[in-house]
Amino acid sequence: MSNLVDVGVYRSDVIRRNTRARWMQNIYFSTLIIAIIVLLLLLFSIINQTFGYVAISQEIKAEQLSDRPLAELQPTELATILLEQTPRLLLVMVRDNLSAVPVDQFTSTPLRDGINGTVPDDLADLTPRDLSGDTGPAAYARLLGDNLSSAQLVALIEVNVLKVEIEQSWTLVESLTQREEIEASVAATEDQEDLVFYSWLNNRLLTQRNSQRVEEAGIGPALAGTFYLLIMTVAISLPLGVGAAIYLEEYAQESFLNRLLETNIRNLAGVPSIIYGMLGLTVFVNTLSFITQGRSILSGALTLSLLILPIIITNSREALRAVPSTIREASYGLGATKWQTVSRQILPAALPGVLTGLILGVSRAIGETAPLIVIGATNSISTFPDSPFSRFSVLPFTIYNWSSQPDAAFKNASSAAIIVLLVLLLIINSAAIFFRNRAISKRV
Repeated sequence: MSNLVDVGVYRSDVIRRNTRARWMQNIYFSTLIIAIIVLLLLLFSIINQTFGYVAISQEIKAEQLSDRPLAELQPTELATILLEQTPRLLLVMVRDNLSAVPVDQFTSTPLRDGINGTVPDDLADLTPRDLSGDTGPAAYARLLGDNLSSAQLVALIEVNVLKVEIEQSWTLVESLTQREEIEASVAATEDQEDLVFYSWLNNRLLTQRNSQRVEEAGIGPALAGTFYLLIMTVAISLPLGVGAAIYLEEYAQESFLNRLLETNIRNLAGVPSIIYGMLGLTVFVNTLSFITQGRSILSGALTLSLLILPIIITNSREALRAVPSTIREASYGLGATKWQTVSRQILPAALPGVLTGLILGVSRAIGETAPLIVIGATNSISTFPDSPFSRFSVLPFTIYNWSSQPDAAFKNASSAAIIVLLVLLLIINSAAIFFRNRAISKRV
């Protein structure tokens, strides 16, 4: 009987283990609830700043310019309004919105080379200096009407003709709970102000260039720069990361050099991003400037690729290691070579895990600001990038810049830009998840 388990001790041990398991389960569940609450509070704060009442003042009413709403007019009609109301400012508008060359070179460059868009044949060989007198404003109005959308032209009219200014803004909660007080405060002001419910997430935000005035500020170049930067980063880092993982997992022999390499790869995942920025400045911007053209999108993509390579390599190796050894043995048994086994059997089976690593890497890269500032991302870019060698801006930098502005309305605009950044991240990650699930379904 001495070899039999004491029933009382056994039961008390089971009860103690079950109690400990329930405590741990409650702790895990509580942390999940806290994380969800924090996430909801973050989303609520962003949405609260993105919508709400604004008090707008303007020198001229839109009804005085046209018998139809400006949004219903064609680009040529809007350009005509600009020609009639602001003939002296049209050259500046063309330069700020269409220039494909530095500002100091614009007036001396033929329009075919100086305009980023469509130029009529009769104006192609002329420079802005050639367009003087009465012919200049009409020509500039044609350029604006041919190359800008209706929304962009409306924005120019509001800023330069109507002189729309946002005097004050309120959050969504304030707009819903304090509507009467807000209306009374606006009515009591001496200036003629209109109170309108405003969405900072609008077409102007997505298409306009950055500005010191919140009424005309947009994230167009920054959004395009972020998109191109991420696409190039994925195109560079994915093949390099997967290739390195295949070598380390399938081909590398056990040696001190390979162990040192693996250790460094794991450690690089924890290096501060500013260090990668300094490395990118030294190598890609300065040393390899004859290839990258200095502070360009290509330099930024190469820097971010270094930043996320450890994440992609580590996750890809885990995915390759998780492939059952029976697949390798069956492939070798049928006479396949090492490369045929890796490329046609192991890598397709590991693709879901590889794409998971890509998702994690892109999620980190899309929010990075410090390394991009170091290598030359700027908030003063007024042109959209059109090549890997273009100067660029990025959404995180624009959001940081706006949130630090003294004008409180910029904080509303930065919240709208955050929503755009989150949507861009969701789109890219959703595409990766789609291909990952597709790979899983093919395996099944």
